[in-house]
Amino acid sequence: MISFAVIGGILLNIGAYLTFRGKIYEAVAVYLVADICWIVMAWQREDMWGVASIVIGVTFGLLAFLKMKHGKMNKNLNKDKTISP
Repeated sequence: MISFAVIGGILLNIGAYLTFRGKIYEAVAVYLVADICWIVMAWQREDMWGVASIVIGVTFGLLAFLKMKHGKMNKNLNKDKTISP
């Protein structure tokens, strides 16, 4: 039987591939689904500290995703050579 850890690992690889291909929004969505698998895995093992830390990480990841999607990030991956005053 396949475990939630294996499903999360497979999704992590898919997310990394999507990131490599430049499909950042899709990759973040896949990463969030992988995180849900790891939350379920930690819950099944009765590791409440693990559940709490994963939930906090997922929350920050989701907030960053929403901020990026709405175009409110201050960082740019394409470094401009121009200097503005």
